Amino acid sequence: MAIAAVGNNLITYVFNDMHFSLSQSANIVTNFIGTVFLLSLVGGFLSDSYLGSFWTMLIFGFIELSGFILLSVQAHLPQLRPPQCNMLSAGEHCLEAKGLKALIFFAALYLVALGSGCVKPNIISHGADQFSKQDPRQSKKLSTYFNAAYFAFSVGELVALTVLVWVQTRSGMDVGFGVSAAAMAMGLISLISGTLVYRNKPPRGSIFTPIAQVFVAAFAKRKQVRPSNPEMLHGTQAHTSHMITTSSNGSLLHTERFRFLDKACIKVMQDGTNNKENPWRLCTVSQVEQVKIIISVVPIFACTIIFNTILAQLQTFSVQQGSLMNAQLTKKFQIPSASLQSIPYIMLIFLVPLYETVFVPLARRITGKDSGISPLQRVGVGLFVATFSMVSAALVENKRRNSALESNEILSIFWIAPQFLIFGLSEMFTAVGLIEFFYKQSLSGMQSFLTAMTYCSYSFGFYLSSLLVSLVNKITSNSSNNGGGWLSDNDLNKDRLDLFYWVLAALSLINFLNYLFWSKWYTYNPSLLPTSYGEDRDHQSFSSSKHIGAENVMP
Repeated sequence: MAIAAVGNNLITYVFNDMHFSLSQSANIVTNFIGTVFLLSLVGGFLSDSYLGSFWTMLIFGFIELSGFILLSVQAHLPQLRPPQCNMLSAGEHCLEAKGLKALIFFAALYLVALGSGCVKPNIISHGADQFSKQDPRQSKKLSTYFNAAYFAFSVGELVALTVLVWVQTRSGMDVGFGVSAAAMAMGLISLISGTLVYRNKPPRGSIFTPIAQVFVAAFAKRKQVRPSNPEMLHGTQAHTSHMITTSSNGSLLHTERFRFLDKACIKVMQDGTNNKENPWRLCTVSQVEQVKIIISVVPIFACTIIFNTILAQLQTFSVQQGSLMNAQLTKKFQIPSASLQSIPYIMLIFLVPLYETVFVPLARRITGKDSGISPLQRVGVGLFVATFSMVSAALVENKRRNSALESNEILSIFWIAPQFLIFGLSEMFTAVGLIEFFYKQSLSGMQSFLTAMTYCSYSFGFYLSSLLVSLVNKITSNSSNNGGGWLSDNDLNKDRLDLFYWVLAALSLINFLNYLFWSKWYTYNPSLLPTSYGEDRDHQSFSSSKHIGAENVMP
């Protein structure tokens, strides 16, 4: 709730109070949110390697809190901000925040980014760690937990986008930032209150060292001949029909993908005896298989970047769209444009419980899977639906712009509700599916880092948004009426945001087709699909389902 209240209405503060241009403001917001999610990798690494999830959340939670406090102090003191000026009517004459004022603003902003980024992945992984994968009943509830966690996030977003945005609009950004600080403080108190009952997984040292060891050992033995029988590889587990091997016991079965990495498991004379094996020369099969998994999930990760680029538009340009529309709900109440982002979360509060209580049991009967459909299938549905969010946005923006220019008519703000509704539906599938997918594909000791990859996808999506805005402006600088590109003006009535939305719709469709290929290509490690928990050892992809053949399991 605290971070959502800042991020979702930040463009208004940057534009109206810091006096950056509209395109600059959009890029500042997307870069900030992108940094939040990119830093989640740091949080995941520190948690798995050195601090553990609880201490990572506690330390960086206080860093995030300090950023909120600094933001609220700057928003409250006029001497720390540029002189008041109306950017819409006198934008060229407004003084942009520079020097100490800009330094304070960006320092506060990125303290929030550092804290929030490091806290985010650990919320998910710390919660999931409370479930024992070795207990069939608890393991079955893990998928339910991910839905429940996302429901909680949706409630926080909804409160931020309604109550807190209303407070920011009515009482000022200083009060709004102050409420975020108070909310963060309450969150930290809540975290600390459960200290005595948490199941804390201890850190296991640098998670990058075992990964590096695999590549070093494989490269050092690149001229070695890989044995035809995988049982001759170091650390191989025998695979029998009754054996249940899960990621919780640190053991993975051998697969045939990326076979060159198997050379890291070849024993040669200079490796020495079993008691003196050099980990940089000889690795276990489980160690190699985890690296194979990390390589394999990268294309899936990459396919969600465009999805999050669409999300960036809903938090920036769509908010500005709403500011130019009729937001009058009653004679005395106007809907804050930033509150439009609450629409998908209102829907999700109803959809997520329905998904868990109606869709999952129905799908479970058909597929036999505990989660109803596999995480990869869930992500695929979301990516497909997201395309229609941008189609709706483009159509509505074209109508809004034409109405404003040709008939001087201001459309109702509810015209842009469909693009938020459609994206909310797609996010329910994609976001939860991706979190569940990454968490279930990791060994104990790497859950926080792989979960952080989910948030890293958000980061690249927001960074790509900034890049696309600059690129589109440069390419269209000669074709635009004002000569400055589709998105170069501070007035959306002069810009061509509708055409930019069509570009994103096309990219989203291409991205979905790309995802179909990679989801079909991806194969689960069989040891990550325990049959006793209701999951069959199938190749779970969005577009196909086939049994893992002899090439995927050890003879």
